[in-house]
Amino acid sequence: MRQAPSIEFTGTARFDTHPLFPPVALEIDSGSWSCLLGPSGCGKSTILRLIAGLDTGVTFEGHIRASDGGPVPERVAYMAQTDLLLPWLDVVGNVTLGARLRGEAPQVAQAEALVARLGLKDHAHKRPAQLSGGQRQRVALARTLMEDRAIVLLDEPFSALDARMRSEMQDLAAEHLAGRTVLLVTHDPGEAARLGDRVFLLDEAGMVEAVPPAVPSIRPVDNPDMLAFQARLLKALREGR
Repeated sequence: MRQAPSIEFTGTARFDTHPLFPPVALEIDSGSWSCLLGPSGCGKSTILRLIAGLDTGVTFEGHIRASDGGPVPERVAYMAQTDLLLPWLDVVGNVTLGARLRGEAPQVAQAEALVARLGLKDHAHKRPAQLSGGQRQRVALARTLMEDRAIVLLDEPFSALDARMRSEMQDLAAEHLAGRTVLLVTHDPGEAARLGDRVFLLDEAGMVEAVPPAVPSIRPVDNPDMLAFQARLLKALREGR
């Protein structure tokens, strides 16, 4: 894979005449994790969908550019808040769905190995209705990780997982997405503090950047600087920045 580009997102969005977010500037660095943190309804998921080239129902005025000048949506792997699993396919079938839709031979062995690493080996041939919410979310994450894309957009990918599994899946995602340009939308300041090389806070007033500690991500869960940054992010959310 060629070097992943950085992404520049600048603009504003509205529903009819109602503003969703004011003019914002978001810089997503090449080959690193950027986290977009903020309350529900402020436009975080809309920004993700705009970058992915998906329908949003909003009027967007601005630009979305890759540093290499190439198209953005064609190079995106996108994981939505809902798992969007196909109910008639088993776990492996859902994980390899992208290849099937493109008319490519699915890499079943690779998918099975990834499913096993996600703790789903015993569920590989179950259908979504037989899985818990957390298991379904892990399947959706595996499907995203299977896509060899330079730009990865993640919308609350770990929200349905318990604390231990969430930490493990963060580690696994960071490992598999090394070198990719990643934008993670989250409500969790602890997640942003642990994963973000850059962290942006969005609310109805606009966007600001919070500078993380010099400790390289993915940061240890008990690192004092990370915990202090987490507290600072939570305070900013509670006080409206």
